[in-house]
Amino acid sequence: MSAKEETTSTTAAASQQKPPTANVFAMFGGASAKKSAAVEEKKEEGAEKDKDVDSKTEKDGAKEDAADEEEPDVHFEPLVKLEKVEVKTNEENEDVLFKIRAKLFKFHPDTKEWKERGTGDVKFLKHKETGKVRLLMRRDKTLKVCANHLIAPEYTLKPNVGSDRSWVYSVTADVSEGVPEAQTLAIRFGNKENAEKFKEEFESAQKINKESK
Repeated sequence: MSAKEETTSTTAAASQQKPPTANVFAMFGGASAKKSAAVEEKKEEGAEKDKDVDSKTEKDGAKEDAADEEEPDVHFEPLVKLEKVEVKTNEENEDVLFKIRAKLFKFHPDTKEWKERGTGDVKFLKHKETGKVRLLMRRDKTLKVCANHLIAPEYTLKPNVGSDRSWVYSVTADVSEGVPEAQTLAIRFGNKENAEKFKEEFESAQKINKESK
């Protein structure tokens, strides 16, 4: 082989061993050097932006904390001062002798039906001056009066048919509606014992009213 041919062969081999270019890597899914550099540059820019955002957030938070600490304690006086109003129940001059829960019914002669008047506490109240005892019953929650009458000596408690825990009686002047009205009432209790206790206290109140005439 001549010297010229040997030189040509060496040059060809050197060209074959030359490393592949970035375009070759790109053909098989590899990124080019320029593209990789751009990506790295964008990552660095993003990191710098994140640092700026974090720094700004910290500064804003510090400003808010400082504003909270410096906020003055302001007290505003009401424009209108409301005075406390004492609600009267008309029971202020009476003592409670007896109290028990019950359900009250009223008989309506026109329809010949019993209608419920309400459920609540029944109280026997004795007036401090006159000594008279009255029965007062208010409905739960609304406290509206559903029975209000003197326990007159002539009233009679009669057993309600088919029940051992309720009584029926008539009054000549119940003023629960504001105007004295004759009514027939039925009062029912949670058990027989409470019904018997009511009867005992009712008759005791009748004796008090009879003696205080």
